[in-house]
Amino acid sequence: MATFTKEKLSGSTDGRGVKVAATASSGTTIHTGSSTATTYDEVWLYAVNTSSTAVKLTIQWGGTTATDDDIELTVQPEAGLVTIAPGLLIKGNASSALVVRAYAATADVIVIHGFVNRITA
Repeated sequence: MATFTKEKLSGSTDGRGVKVAATASSGTTIHTGSSTATTYDEVWLYAVNTSSTAVKLTIQWGGTTATDDDIELTVQPEAGLVTIAPGLLIKGNASSALVVRAYAATADVIVIHGFVNRITA
């Protein structure tokens, strides 16, 4: 039977938001998945734009290949928590754990909050 455990993002300190400092690939680490092949991370991410202008945000989902791994969106200023990953999965990978990263058009104004539901077989 599968076990579900709610965890903080690995890039977070004590469950706080992760400030996106990177402005290009490869981005700021948001979460590193498991290195166990039978483990899935259900990742929930929300972004806050603390600036007064809209900012393009790119999420690198498990890799850094633009055509396959990038999720792009524009986060409006002072819009509160904007859903950017509604429970998307990354699977454990023993050879190299998958990493969710982010970069933004402007450094240090996007903060990503969230959590992971770790599912183990």
